[in-house]
Amino acid sequence: MKYPLIVLGFLLFWSATSQAMLVEKQRFEIAEFTTENGKIIAPVQVGWEAYGELNSDKDNVILITHFFSGTSHAAGKYHEDDPAPGYWDAIIGPGKAIDTDRYYVISVDTLVNANVYDPNVITTGPATINPASGQPYGLSFPVVTIGDFVEVQKALLDSLGIEKLHAVIGASMGSFQAIEWATRYPDKVERLVPVIGSAYIDAWAAVRLERWAYPIKQDPAWNQGDYYETGQPQHGLITALSYIIQDAVHPTGFNLRYPAPSTEKALHQDITASLSAWQQLREHAAVRAGFQDANHILYLVRASQLFRAGMGDDWKKSLENITAKTLFMPATGDQLLLPAMSQYSRNVMQQAGKAAEYVEIPGIWGHLDGVVGMAAVAEELTDFLNQ
Repeated sequence: MKYPLIVLGFLLFWSATSQAMLVEKQRFEIAEFTTENGKIIAPVQVGWEAYGELNSDKDNVILITHFFSGTSHAAGKYHEDDPAPGYWDAIIGPGKAIDTDRYYVISVDTLVNANVYDPNVITTGPATINPASGQPYGLSFPVVTIGDFVEVQKALLDSLGIEKLHAVIGASMGSFQAIEWATRYPDKVERLVPVIGSAYIDAWAAVRLERWAYPIKQDPAWNQGDYYETGQPQHGLITALSYIIQDAVHPTGFNLRYPAPSTEKALHQDITASLSAWQQLREHAAVRAGFQDANHILYLVRASQLFRAGMGDDWKKSLENITAKTLFMPATGDQLLLPAMSQYSRNVMQQAGKAAEYVEIPGIWGHLDGVVGMAAVAEELTDFLNQ
């Protein structure tokens, strides 16, 4: 997949300093899948990757659940000449925090994966051809939830005969999936690691996510989601992706990457002059837009907005179902899913008598530290997985 340039720089560094594993994308199909709102999708296809070896007891499995703009490519490379490895290659591999000499590590592309036009992504969503009509689903595709993502992953694991997970670990939207796994299948999950995440989304966070959807829906080219013959709503999509990139980066890191307004003479003379930082941000977003679909972004926004542990009326009560040892790992500078949200989630679990620990990820990149900064907490993660 294509990464924001900030992430790509880190991944290229890791690639140059370690020997990446070679991995293969695999395809899984469910002939008929029923969503939580009772709609049927037939068929559902998702891609998945695995690292390490499954032991004879099939009890050395760690499931990695990916973030909003991510894919199942969590580690390794597809080919020796790939420019960068998977996003968590720094912590997944032989001898690393998630040790593939010991664990069988699986990651799965979500439904409505944003990167539907990446040749290494397999997903079913609005851009998929509906066999019943021969046309893309568009907005006829049903609303899907974090719970639906989990159920697709469970169907894959069931097909492999995997009944127990040593751990479920996921960042951001992946943390929602990880928590949902531990909530609805407590007998299957022994350890839970929500990274830069939360057990709930409140109104404040939901409206922040709505900022990502708004420019797409305001673009006339979106045409109520019916644009597959005329082309993507590029302006709205690029604007949405610009907001997503900015929201993922703490001001400290952002200001290191983009120029300050005070350095631009045109801004002092012309009210119509555009900020160079904004233009560069949009250029970076435009690279990502070549692989992503506007409707898929809307569906991922809605799945994230609807999340609360257990997907019922009382997320706090649902956390009482969790039996897994839990380690919350927020990023200190995160301004998207605030550390306070992880703290509150941890506190609710502790009040329910659950074993819930808390370690912050340091760094200057904010939410993005949960992707590029995990090496800083590798030792704490290793210790937790060894408990």
